[in-house]
Amino acid sequence: MRTRAGLVLLLLVTVLGGALRLAPAGLQLGPQQQVRTRQPLAGVHTRFTDEVEAWKIQRGLTMVRDMGATWVVEFFPWAYAEPAPGQYDWRSFDALIDRANRQGLRVIARLGFVPLWARVRAAGGEREAAQTTVTWLPPALYVDFARYATAFAARYRGRVAAVQIWNEPNLSLEWGMRPVDPEGYAAMLGVVYDAIKRAAPETIVLAGALAPTLEPAGSANGMDDLVFLERVYAALGEARPWDALAVHAYGLTQQPSAPPAAEAVNFRRVELLRAVMLRHGDTRDVHITEAGWNDAPRWPQAVTPAQRIEYTLGAWAYAGANWPWVRSVSMWVFKLPAPAGGYRDAWTFVTPDLEPLPIYAELRAALVPPP
Repeated sequence: MRTRAGLVLLLLVTVLGGALRLAPAGLQLGPQQQVRTRQPLAGVHTRFTDEVEAWKIQRGLTMVRDMGATWVVEFFPWAYAEPAPGQYDWRSFDALIDRANRQGLRVIARLGFVPLWARVRAAGGEREAAQTTVTWLPPALYVDFARYATAFAARYRGRVAAVQIWNEPNLSLEWGMRPVDPEGYAAMLGVVYDAIKRAAPETIVLAGALAPTLEPAGSANGMDDLVFLERVYAALGEARPWDALAVHAYGLTQQPSAPPAAEAVNFRRVELLRAVMLRHGDTRDVHITEAGWNDAPRWPQAVTPAQRIEYTLGAWAYAGANWPWVRSVSMWVFKLPAPAGGYRDAWTFVTPDLEPLPIYAELRAALVPPP
């Protein structure tokens, strides 16, 4: 779930990231851990690549495991790993993935965020690149992005469970502030998927990660996720450049069992996306890489804190009982690097300083079996 204010914050993080991010070091990984949980689908989306304090990364991932979540979805920006063409710096990614693995967590790596040098080259100069955003990926950069994705997949073979190619491409905000382009996204998937499979054939590649939205035809903001997915299939014909589909499933004010409808955004909208898949003969798995409810007291799309706890547990239970094709359900967002201000903080499970919020304790009590 994104806003234009959120994009501004994201851009600031990108500009400052190279100067502020520190590779976590000086902390012992400790013994190998295993997640104890009653709900193997349970996961959380994390934001540790923007965390500057090493102890918070280690402690935060420990808290994820202690809560009973098996999966983490983490963003690994291209702009962070390749600050100059062909010059990779994997140190912060190495440390984060090593710590997640040591906690027994399964990592879904979300890839995106275009470096400035790539945008300068594709746009034709620095002045032109200044008019673009970090989500601008024109066709001229598909091969460069594929090269990064392939290098990432090859380096972390066996250490990440899956890689997600881009995020919410049906929103203009996430497609370089341009009109969304399902055909262009399909073409990019083909280039990236083939490159990854040549280098790391066992790596699970996720496509989609579509934002649930009811944008009408011609909207400047984005495209209805059901329409976008239909057009991706139409553009690809018989090709299927992914191993599983990533989807987003926000409940807003509705409980997780609320029935799906084309004109509604709720948790079970996932079933409508699944129907699109089946119409095109696609029976592969689904990972829900963002989901959740918000309990901000003044946000009109929020629920009460008690409802948020009930609905979160109910979503995992509903998916486990009714969707055998779903492999993980990761809630947005475990922790933010710093207070976002306003309703965005009310998606979290712990504070930026890792103080548990009431929902954390309740989920831990429900998910973790007694010793």
